[in-house]
Amino acid sequence: MVSGRTDVDGPIHADYRVTMTAAFDSVEALVFDMFGTVVDWRSSVSVEVAVHLRDHVPDLVPLEFADAWRAEYQPSMERVRNGDRKFVRLDVLHRENLETALRGLDVDPDSIPATVLDETNLAWHRLDPWPDAVAGLTRLKARFIIAPLSNANIRLAFDVAKRAGLPWDAILGAEVAGAYKPDPDAYRRTADILGLEPQQVAMVAAHNSDLAAAQSLGLRTAFVRRPTEHGPDQTIDLEPTGDWDIVAEDFEDLADQIG
Repeated sequence: MVSGRTDVDGPIHADYRVTMTAAFDSVEALVFDMFGTVVDWRSSVSVEVAVHLRDHVPDLVPLEFADAWRAEYQPSMERVRNGDRKFVRLDVLHRENLETALRGLDVDPDSIPATVLDETNLAWHRLDPWPDAVAGLTRLKARFIIAPLSNANIRLAFDVAKRAGLPWDAILGAEVAGAYKPDPDAYRRTADILGLEPQQVAMVAAHNSDLAAAQSLGLRTAFVRRPTEHGPDQTIDLEPTGDWDIVAEDFEDLADQIG
């Protein structure tokens, strides 16, 4: 497979493109990472916290707070993955992580009305899609079953989809599978729910680690570049680091290649 769309001599040759897309001949479903791949969580969350927390958090820097809140994401899920706590939906983890992020700024969460914190937590339900997301997904839907394979809970993913106009065929992911990526069960159970073998499902993500976990279980893979997910100084996931089946600049490019 080819990890990229250009080579040293210019655009990828036609025979390379055939090789890249042939793996998708038997694929029936595309499942998508949501946070960062489909939606711009950082910008969206920063807008929300600026509105809801500005009167309660001195010297709030919304983008920095969004980053601090997001930094608690993986550690909180890891406690579920390693068995330290039972599975709870991401809304619960986000609410706990919000309080942790506030404490990191020496702000006592109890000093802020619970209604304000609850409304702030719903920032994750009001995420804006990347500009190419809706059009690209709509094109891909014509050929494939499309659904999120996200760590988001069902209501969160549903609210984002309704607000953003994401044309999913189904809402799948952690709450449906009862496991958080990259736990193998998150991928295996999603394929099983769709009534498909792993090789009939392709994981689409802007994160190499997500694709590596999916590939190890037999899923096909598509890397989509999102070089500003973490802001202008992003240092991770700028390039594909694995032997992914497809590398695309955005969802429109992905649809050009396999749609």
